[in-house]
Amino acid sequence: MSQRFRDRRDAGIQLAAKLAAYANDPSVLVLALPRGGVPVAYEVALALGAPLDVFVVRKLGVPGHRELAMGAIASGGVRVLNSEVVDSLRIPDAMIDSVAAQEQQELERQQRAYRGDAPLPILTGRTVIVVDDGLATGSTMRAAVRALRQSDPARVVVAAPVAAAETCRSLGREADQVVCCSVPENFYAVSVWYEEFSQTTDQEVRSLLEAAAAHVATAR
Repeated sequence: MSQRFRDRRDAGIQLAAKLAAYANDPSVLVLALPRGGVPVAYEVALALGAPLDVFVVRKLGVPGHRELAMGAIASGGVRVLNSEVVDSLRIPDAMIDSVAAQEQQELERQQRAYRGDAPLPILTGRTVIVVDDGLATGSTMRAAVRALRQSDPARVVVAAPVAAAETCRSLGREADQVVCCSVPENFYAVSVWYEEFSQTTDQEVRSLLEAAAAHVATAR
């Protein structure tokens, strides 16, 4: 049995140690996938002395089985489908479009809630570390990586405290580097690997983003 994390903060501290090579590099930007990725990414950004921002991606859950991802959408109009799930369940295009339209509304709401009207930082030529609290199928992270590639960063690093082994391998073909603390063969679900795994609120996300911005400003 692989280790369990006390909570997302503990997971972030342990993940930051694995990313120490990126500390104090002015080209580094840490992007969190909200909401659960934000407390983890906050600890990473703090430890690396890097700015923190959010990158909104929404999972497209199979109707009736929302935990099962048939794909994901990301900022910038990117849609990634999990062809294995779509083909095996024979999910029609109209159903995918319907779920995507609903999730697009939530994606836009989250962007307004967390970032207001502020544009995303310029990513061109930067090292972008994308953080989530765990990777099950990886479809959300895959959508994020593909969307971020459109902005021509120098390097995209995927980072998570825990990930399914096969997901880690497949994301290695999309990202320049994948960093995980724990890669159990028998994964089950992200929540299994945390002692405390309560839902992160919009208010917590905003508070952590503000605290990270203040920390960067003080450091400068």
